[in-house]
Formats: sequence, structure tokens, C-alpha cells
Amino acid sequence: MSALAIKTSEGFDAKMNSYPDQIMGRMTRLRALVRQVAKDSGMIRLEETLKWGEPSFIIKQGTTLRMYWKSKSPNQYAMYFSCSSRLVDTFKIVFGDTFRYEGKRAILFDLTSELPEQELKRYIAATLRYHEVKEDIKLGM
Repeated sequence: MSALAIKTSEGFDAKMNSYPDQIMGRMTRLRALVRQVAKDSGMIRLEETLKWGEPSFIIKQGTTLRMYWKSKSPNQYAMYFSCSSRLVDTFKIVFGDTFRYEGKRAILFDLTSELPEQELKRYIAATLRYHEVKEDIKLGM
């Protein structure tokens, strides 16, 4: 299996380091999960960049995955997905109320809640492989 090559664009780490401590820990954990899933899935290249000023992950086989936090909702953070994809609709079917959703574009997390990591890994894998699995009714999950 090939090693995962990660290209981190200028500004990505600075953005990660700009979050309040409590949020930075959560965002760092999400970043680690994305990297782990990409590596475990045998992916070759992952790009960490900023999209709309937020930490984002791009991979050839998938669709952009973006992390989000704003001070106006200090106890909430999120992962955003392409709203034109079937990702969130499919996740609602597969995972039910395991996650809180924002329309067709995001899953929301609360600082006071445990992160459902096993389910989230499946979510991330489907996103990173979206162009390969989009014809599958359950997106390969």
C-alpha cells in the first residue's frame, strides 16, 4: 500500500491555530480522522486547503469536506459537504438521528457531546470516495 501524501496549503495551519483552545482540540480531532480515513482507504494524495476561509480537504476521488466554526455559535462546530451531493440525505437514512444536520450541507457537533467517531469515519470515507460511490444507493457504506 502506498503512503498517503498530504499537501497542506499556506494558511491552513494558521487557521487551525486561530481557534479557541476548546475548538482547536475538536478541529484537530476532525483533521486527524480525515487523515486516518484517507490513509486507511488507500488514498494516495490529500490536500488540506482553505475554502471560504475554512479548513477543507480535497481528494481526487471525492468531494470537498470542510470544517467550520464561528464565534456566533461558540459551542457548535460542523463538517460541510457539497449541497449538490447525496451525502447528507444518505447519511440521514443510514445513521438516522446519530447526527444533527443542517439542510443538505452539514452535520453539526456540540462541544458538550461525544463525537460518534465510528459513524463519522464512515461518513468521511463516503465523502472522500464520493465520485467512486455516488451511484451506490448507500454510497458504499
